[in-house]
Amino acid sequence: MPPPSLDVTFATLADPTRRAILARLASGEASVKELAEPFGMSQPAISKHLKVLERAGLISRGRDGQRRPSRIEAGPLAEVADYIERYRTFWEGAFGRLDEYLQEMKGKEKEREGPDDARG
Repeated sequence: MPPPSLDVTFATLADPTRRAILARLASGEASVKELAEPFGMSQPAISKHLKVLERAGLISRGRDGQRRPSRIEAGPLAEVADYIERYRTFWEGAFGRLDEYLQEMKGKEKEREGPDDARG
């Protein structure tokens, strides 16, 4: 069973707008106004997304005069990466078996072609 914080992180990342906000913040901090521009959303709508991200621990918000820049926090994302890493051997094995199967099918196809068909 994954820890509750991982559940919160996955639920937060389920929203494409929040994932896009995180992608933007990966390149540096930004204000609500800067984050709202590419979405065509109001600043209050973006602020709601930021609150969800902040509650999940995915971002932190500072204060710079009137500006409240947001920045990404790597901790919860590292937990997600660790969780997904556990399944790497499963996927690598599955892809390896698929590759073997495709090579086998390719060999059978060449056998069916015969020497006359192979000349082109």
